[in-house]
Amino acid sequence: MNPASEPSAPRRIALFGGSFDPVHHGHLILARDALEQLQLDLVLFIPAAHSPHKPDTNPAPGHLRAEMIAAAIEGEQGFALCPLELSREGPSYSIDTAHALRALHPDAELFFLLGEDNLPLLHTWRRIDELRAAVRFVVYGRGTTSHAHDFPRLQRRLDLSATEIRQRVARGASIRYLIPDAVQNLIHRHHLYRSTHH
Repeated sequence: MNPASEPSAPRRIALFGGSFDPVHHGHLILARDALEQLQLDLVLFIPAAHSPHKPDTNPAPGHLRAEMIAAAIEGEQGFALCPLELSREGPSYSIDTAHALRALHPDAELFFLLGEDNLPLLHTWRRIDELRAAVRFVVYGRGTTSHAHDFPRLQRRLDLSATEIRQRVARGASIRYLIPDAVQNLIHRHHLYRSTHH
């Protein structure tokens, strides 16, 4: 689903960016919480082409990560895949994505879902003051680490990571219940994460 093709833009939209390597139930639960708690019209899953904060990582190809997201959210009202960053050259900067979505949805209120583990380095993000003016940050927790901040918070705390899933695939352990079955089928079909270099 391409947000650019929608005949009428939703009024409250959340940007949910990340590597999604792979998308898992933790991502989906957080997105559902955001949709309900923030009374959103739409949560956009935005896979990064090249994260500027993870320069040494080698993620699965972008089109496959997008395919996994599409499979995971198929039929879910209020969720959509947004491939904007995959179509851009160079690092995936959030400010560029925010401006692109503002152009597509000039009247929408834009929210930005932010993992709490990103807070310590938030001041280093590209044009962060401009980004803070363009979107409303909403923080979600990961694990047990907590950082002081003044942003709204999604209260659920989930200790589930894509890193753990990749590691389990690499050593042949089960990933059942961690990700949707449709995503697991794609991982097996494309032989993803068989080595730990991701």
